This record gives sequence, structure tokens and C-alpha cells, in this order.
Amino acid sequence: MHLIHRGLVNKNFKENLLKSFQQSFKKGYGIETDIHATKDNEFICFHDFTLKRIFKKNLSIKNLNYSKINEISTKVGKPVPLLKELLKSANNKHTLFIEIKPIFSKFLLKKLLKETSKFTKCVFISFKHENIFKLQKIKKDAKVGFSFCPPTSVKEIIKKSNDKKIDCLILDKSYIKNEKIQNLKITKYYYTIRTKSEFNKFKRNNNLIFENL
Repeated sequence: MHLIHRGLVNKNFKENLLKSFQQSFKKGYGIETDIHATKDNEFICFHDFTLKRIFKKNLSIKNLNYSKINEISTKVGKPVPLLKELLKSANNKHTLFIEIKPIFSKFLLKKLLKETSKFTKCVFISFKHENIFKLQKIKKDAKVGFSFCPPTSVKEIIKKSNDKKIDCLILDKSYIKNEKIQNLKITKYYYTIRTKSEFNKFKRNNNLIFENL
């Protein structure tokens, strides 16, 4: 299975926007998106911890209510969507890999599970594995995955892959040619594939998270 990274179907679509996600679904793909919690505990689809890169404002997500983020982002034509809007748009038909960016409290994880409870195609992933461990304590059968990037060693990845409660690994594409990684029985997804040549080279035998193809 292949997923579109942040809804970036092609260069005409911006990251983590509802219209980008919808276009991904029209193409028949699920998506990977990132989530943060706002000051008023709303989950938004947004990659960064601040608004600086996208909106040129050095303001932290965790210190802003959603209404303010919506005001800033809508004004420039890049409205930051709520996770609940994405869930509604996916309509339980498309796979959603939901990457938890910061470390969430138990309260927020419970709220996240409640908000997604009617949607069976959600997989929760995080580079901060503490999120996954805490989430599993709340809901044992939640679909979850560990994310990895360099310089994490192959040895460490193999060790973490032995956790039988984990459904998948999300791996930087630099690991894709490693034989020990490839031989792991657990389901693996490789990110981020950005060229057609890479996509065509690896798509047959691997699950890919790609963009702008």
C-alpha cells in the first residue's frame, strides 16, 4: 500500500490542507499527516511546532487557540484543517497515518482516541515512541507504528520491531536497501519518495510514502 505524504499529490497542492487530502483520496490513495494540539485542545493537521515556516509568524501551536490559527491561515488561503474535518472527508474509506508530533498527555491521547473511535482506518505513528506506549495503555487494539530516521541504528530498529504490539514501522528511505531491515517480518513503510524514478524502482516490493509525483 502506498500513501501520499501530507496530501502533496503534486506541486499544485500545499501540505496538510483539506483540498490536498481530498485530491489524494480522488487518486485512490490514503495519506500521512501530522497532528498537533492547540491551546484549546483541538487537533490540527499541521507539521511544524510553530507558524514560522508556513505563515512567517513565530508563534507556537500549543499557545494558540484554533480560532486564531484558523484566522491567520485562512487569510492567506491556506486554512489549517482540524483532524475531525479530515476524518469526515476520508469517510472511513481511506487509510490515514496520523503522526503525533509532540508528546501528548494522557488526556490528549484519550481525546484523540475518542475523536477517531468511529474510524477504523486510522494508524497512529510517532517518532516519540512514548506516545505509542501511552496510547496502547489506553487502547490495546489501537493500530500503531514506530517512526525512525537516521542516525538511528539498524540494530535499534530491529530491537524495537520485536514489540509484538506494534503493527508497522515507518522508516526513512535510507534504510530501504538494508537487507536486515528488508527481512523483518513486520510491515514497513518508507518515506519520503520524491521522484518518479524512485517510486517506480521501489513500488513493487515496498510500501511507500510519496509526494509530488
